[in-house]
Amino acid sequence: MKHLIIIGGGGMGRSVYSMAEDSIGFGTEFDIKGFLDDNLNSMYGFQDYKPVIGTIEGYSIEEDDVFVCSIGDVATKHRICESLRNRGAQFYTIIGKTATVRKNAQIGDGCIIGNYTTIGTDATLGCNCLIQSFASVGHDCVLGDYVRMDTRSMCVGGVIIKDRVSIFTNAVISHNVVVGEDAHVAALSFVIRKVQPGVTVFGNPAKKL
Repeated sequence: MKHLIIIGGGGMGRSVYSMAEDSIGFGTEFDIKGFLDDNLNSMYGFQDYKPVIGTIEGYSIEEDDVFVCSIGDVATKHRICESLRNRGAQFYTIIGKTATVRKNAQIGDGCIIGNYTTIGTDATLGCNCLIQSFASVGHDCVLGDYVRMDTRSMCVGGVIIKDRVSIFTNAVISHNVVVGEDAHVAALSFVIRKVQPGVTVFGNPAKKL
């Protein structure tokens, strides 16, 4: 039995805790050990959660520990997770029981795949991606590491999303579009052309903000 530790004890951490309880393998392949947070009191006043068991840098990794990161800012998440990897941390992918993962889809370690999401045929996801509930990754899409897709966002077929991209609620990336590293796609946007690295786009059609 693996012991899952959630990095980050804020609101998203509690959401990931709930998602983990409703994911494939909970109670048979893994249980939940607790949270890591630099604020040791971050869970104070919240009921029915495992406790904060240490700070992120101060925690000593134990046998059978596995990790998942709830931090929303992808640059911060990348920095923290890579630091933990360098210390020997193993990351665990949680997939909601009602998620649909199509034929030949590949999902990297440390990903969070929410309930009612769809990962399309022959799609590829890198490590530590967050695909929130009701989001959709189309056929043949390629997502890099540390990609965040919020609720009801969509990548249509053949989309390429580079590392550390954030796609916010209800945004749609059209067929075969490439989104460069560290870019942000604002909520409700419709992206029909390439997004350059590091920029934020917004609107329908989406333009540089």
